[in-house]
Amino acid sequence: MSEKIRWGIIGPGSIAKSFRAGLAASQSGELAAIATRSPDRPGLAEDFPGARIVHGYDALLADKEIDAVYIAVPHTGHAEWAIKAAQAGKHVLVEKPLALSAYEADAVFHAHRKAGTFAGEAFMYRLHPQTAKIVELIKAGTIGEVRMIQSSFGFSMGKFQPQHRLFASDLAGGGILDVGGYPVSMARLIAGAAIGEPFADPVRVAGAASLNAEGTDDWAAALLTFENGIVAQVSCAVMANLDNVLRIHGSEGRIEVPDFWFAGGNRDQGLGKIDIIKKGHTETISVNETRHVFSFEAEAASLAIREGRKEFNNPGMSWDDTLGNLRVLDKWRADAGIEYSVESAAKRVNTLENRPLGGNVGTIPKRAIPGLDKPASAVALGFEDFRSFASGAILLDAFWEQGGNVFDTAFVYGSGYTEKLFGQWQRNRGVREEAVLIGKGAHSPLCYPDVIGKQLTQSLDRLQTDYVDVYFMHRDNLDVPVGEFVDAMDAEVKAGRIRGPFGGSNWTRERFDEAIAYAERAGKTKPQVLSNNFSLAEMLDPIWSGCVTAGTADFKQWLTDRQVTNFSWSSQGRGFFTEAAGRDKRDNQELVRVWYNEQNFGRRDRAIELARQLGHSPIHVALAYVLAQPFPSVPLIGPRRLVELEDSLKAFEIQLTPEQVAWLEQG
Repeated sequence: MSEKIRWGIIGPGSIAKSFRAGLAASQSGELAAIATRSPDRPGLAEDFPGARIVHGYDALLADKEIDAVYIAVPHTGHAEWAIKAAQAGKHVLVEKPLALSAYEADAVFHAHRKAGTFAGEAFMYRLHPQTAKIVELIKAGTIGEVRMIQSSFGFSMGKFQPQHRLFASDLAGGGILDVGGYPVSMARLIAGAAIGEPFADPVRVAGAASLNAEGTDDWAAALLTFENGIVAQVSCAVMANLDNVLRIHGSEGRIEVPDFWFAGGNRDQGLGKIDIIKKGHTETISVNETRHVFSFEAEAASLAIREGRKEFNNPGMSWDDTLGNLRVLDKWRADAGIEYSVESAAKRVNTLENRPLGGNVGTIPKRAIPGLDKPASAVALGFEDFRSFASGAILLDAFWEQGGNVFDTAFVYGSGYTEKLFGQWQRNRGVREEAVLIGKGAHSPLCYPDVIGKQLTQSLDRLQTDYVDVYFMHRDNLDVPVGEFVDAMDAEVKAGRIRGPFGGSNWTRERFDEAIAYAERAGKTKPQVLSNNFSLAEMLDPIWSGCVTAGTADFKQWLTDRQVTNFSWSSQGRGFFTEAAGRDKRDNQELVRVWYNEQNFGRRDRAIELARQLGHSPIHVALAYVLAQPFPSVPLIGPRRLVELEDSLKAFEIQLTPEQVAWLEQG
């Protein structure tokens, strides 16, 4: 692409005007259009001379004369419009923060990865020559070994204005998202430069803030500790005038840079002044840059697009850099107790791209499960690690729209939080009757018959429903006669609180047979389902105390003979079929303890060979193996990112024959 990149702007605010001026000084890009929901707004043509005025953001994305879009709407619209731009085949430069959280940013990058388009976060200072000079000084050892970084960005609005974007919780207000990303991103850049890397992520973050009536931060501070011993103190404010100086303390001196985000100037020009202070002597250097401060960002993004790159080169914000920065901001505001109202279940009623949830039809096929009166997806989603509704909903929405409708919850997961999260999601998405909900209770040490009903009552309250579709005892207690457990679960079936099959998780086949025999004698509902570990790699040592594998030859034959449905956890071997494992890789103690023996490595070798023949990855073959069993087998998968979910679903492109299954097992 030799011609200039044709840019459109979404959101005609003050920062958009600065970007327009930067584009005017760019060699590789030009402004073609500005999108607004108020095309008759006075002064618009004067603020963006020569640009076509397009009515509505969707119209700009549909415009064939636009190559790339600069997104300058309030924070809450960044992820939405960046994803929509990817779906329209447009490159994007998104004003910081790229999204409200690292989870949202990951979804944005996933959309652009699939579209093959450029996506960048607009931390303009990162592309200014001053930043490159600071990195050069650090790498050259100008102040010796870097020990500590201090950085602030704070100003005072003077008066609390609850509806203003800098304060309103519905608009993700406060200083942490608006300006806190600057000192954090600079600290991570410097810490990385000190060890010869593009950036470094802290190993510990401790944050605090003073909150206003909206629950957003008026002023805030955080301490970042890096693996190489560097400590960074960062602060931000929208109601306090901070000194706004970057200080880098080394073993032989320090560097000071005022207002580094404008290179010591303003939105038009910054000369790039840097003070080097050693032994009481100050040397001032400057890159003496007179070009518009936004021209470097505009040029770098335009050039990256022309060259076919999908992200900025360092010191610009790469995708991993943006994700790392947002993870720090996520932890900072979590420590401060900040959850924006716009992220709550009450407000997040649509998908991240702000549309109603789609239908439950996609890649994942449905299957019948004995004892269940509704179709169930061939895989189930486990989500015990989600920590917020906004983050969990991203994956839940995607799983649903790919055809997944089986959800694995448990009383003990997240101390009940994930049950609450699912309850909020199913209620505001309206999917309860189509969903297949797995509930689990009676985990050790509280594995007693009278606990089942008590915990199920709490679970149903959290889940905002009056029944589960499938129920498992989470563990077994051999000190209790099995009939007492069957009686307790049968009572819940008769009460309508378990409407489908029940059984045990981590039960032996002998105990399960005993439970069936008791139910037949007593005229009670028989257990029909099991949830034990099952994968191509046989579990040699329990991952957690009390766990049971169904992966032995005898157990597999038992499942086949009785046609018991197994909901298989750790169905992909917890990383054994990825590059994390190998005969010479012994740093992951869990992998070594649980999976390492020659039988499993032989299966892994054959999975690698078959994957190569099929044009897939070994992890896809491993999941396809669990799906191809001669008994009903529903793998539980636990992706945390959209890219992991879509990668797992590639297993459905593989249909293993019985001969291939046998070969994978035995060679």
